[in-house]
Amino acid sequence: MTPAAPAYRRLSVEERRSQLLEAALTLFAHRAPEDVSLDDVAEAAGVSRPLVYRYFPGGKQQLYEAALRSAADQLRLCFDEPRQGPLLPRLGRALDRYLAFVDGHDAGFSALLQGGSVVETSRTTALVDGVRRAAADHIHSHLGVSDPGPRLRMTVRMWITSVEAASLIWLDEGKQPPPGELRDWLVDQFVAGLTVTAARDAQTAELVRGALAAGT
Repeated sequence: MTPAAPAYRRLSVEERRSQLLEAALTLFAHRAPEDVSLDDVAEAAGVSRPLVYRYFPGGKQQLYEAALRSAADQLRLCFDEPRQGPLLPRLGRALDRYLAFVDGHDAGFSALLQGGSVVETSRTTALVDGVRRAAADHIHSHLGVSDPGPRLRMTVRMWITSVEAASLIWLDEGKQPPPGELRDWLVDQFVAGLTVTAARDAQTAELVRGALAAGT
């Protein structure tokens, strides 16, 4: 007796859109965005080109921005760590998730941060900056600071920039050193940055004496 074929299930609008975005992100993870066509996305998703246009009538630009927005949402979640336990292990777990995302979306991550694609716009740049602001807000919250001063804000943003730069260099270096080693080094950089700032800023000095002293 021939086994019955699995029942066909029509995807909802949101499920289909998510399927197309996932296909696009997978392609952007391995190829530069300008080298990915709508035909490529349709083939990867197993659908027709007109169906891609139905969900993204703005064509490749709209699809690219939607894919980056999806990636940006995932990156924002990397730093959404419960405010429980010592500070530095919390930061390490957030970096583990961040580096795992970088590892899985290498070329797409590079395009997101470097803005080197021919389809870059002010909207895609705003998406990246939104991720940076969200990461900074999470870090301030982990530090227990509701009103960070300019020196502390600058130190945190400088560290986020260094994490991005290190991640891009890590990809260029064939993902060496191992991610766990890179994570620990970035945590050390965070502590070092705050320690240097503490010599010039009373708010940061208090954090170094309090949160960081108990954060190992």
